[in-house]
This record gives sequence, C-alpha cells and structure tokens, in this order.
Amino acid sequence: MKIKQIQEDLVDEFAMFEDWMQRYEYMIDLGKSLPLIDSKYKTEDYLIKGCQSKVWVQAELIDNKIIFKADSDAIISKGIIAILIRVFSNQVPNEIIKANTGFIDEIGLKEHLSPNRANGLSSMIKQLKLYALAYQTKINNE
Repeated sequence: MKIKQIQEDLVDEFAMFEDWMQRYEYMIDLGKSLPLIDSKYKTEDYLIKGCQSKVWVQAELIDNKIIFKADSDAIISKGIIAILIRVFSNQVPNEIIKANTGFIDEIGLKEHLSPNRANGLSSMIKQLKLYALAYQTKINNE
C-alpha cells in the first residue's frame, strides 16, 4: 500500500473518535501492536535524539524496502512511533524521503501534544527520513 493511502486511512480512523481521550487510547493500542525491536537494539546507537522519553528505532533494507521496528519506554511515544512506522515501514527509501507528513496535522496530533512530545514527534520523523536517505544512498551506490 502506498504511503498516501496509509495516511488517508489513519486520518479516517482518527476521525471516528469523538474526543482526544479516545484518540489517545487508540494511539496506545497502536503502540501495543508495534513489531517489537530486538533488545540488542535498545542502545544509544538506536535512540532517537530529541525525544523526552526513550524511543529506539531499528531499520533494515529488505528487497529495497525499509522495515522499521521500534519501542519506547512511554506509552504515548510508543503510540506515536507506531503511527509513523505504519506509514513508513515496508516502503522504498525514495518514497519515504519525499513523503509529506501533513496527515499528522489532519489527525490533529501535533496540537494535542505537549511541546516536548511535539519536538519528539519531529525528531522521530527526521530519524526515519534519515534512515531512508542512508539506504537510498546505499542503493544508488550499488
């Protein structure tokens, strides 16, 4: 499925909830369904800088698509990274690099996060796109 379609699906899913408490609960549920990262990746090297809580992300290129795995020590952060991984995992690097993240505003996520969590969200997006850039460079050099 294309990134744009996944984003539209997420916007529709979040629109089903009437208030932000329900949306937070949904985010927490998404976090619980996150593909678990191997504990060997829970190190400083995989930690996203700029997040208040600890968020680890590991990426691997399989058949020219990036597969992301992640974990967090905070349930809201885990929900946020789960949303991003749902959008960006199993996509080709160039599509991740080019992807617009306006769906986050459509969901209303940024405006309902504390400033620290909003900064963490930006750091997560930046890190996922940096992985994509690194893999795109690797593909181009092969």
